Amino acid sequence: MNNDEIREFIQQAIDENNVMLFMKGTPNQPACGFSARTAGALNALGVQYAALDILPDPRIREELSGLSGWPTIPQLFVNKELVGGSDIVMEMFESGELAELLGVEQPEESPEPEPEVAQRPIGLENRLD
Repeated sequence: MNNDEIREFIQQAIDENNVMLFMKGTPNQPACGFSARTAGALNALGVQYAALDILPDPRIREELSGLSGWPTIPQLFVNKELVGGSDIVMEMFESGELAELLGVEQPEESPEPEPEVAQRPIGLENRLD
């Protein structure tokens, strides 16, 4: 795939999924702590989301950052809009703002999200090889 096709694939993933997480690794096997915390926050809220590992091809990260204007990974999109990276997602999770944005109830206790408890992620097939 060329860079334009990769960018098109990324945009399609954002457009087709109400909650789209671009991360290092997968929700079940995150490859960095920031990605683990972000996936953990989504899992703690029990929302269904799609996730794509950006590690298999460095062009994925380049094109994603070019598209979003956000330099770091993970990147969370909700309803086709960039929410932000791990710090922003965690602040929103702790304040209840993320639950509100996603239309779910904030858990009564807001423990540190557990990345290992991947509840309902949708794996996207990486067709960029």
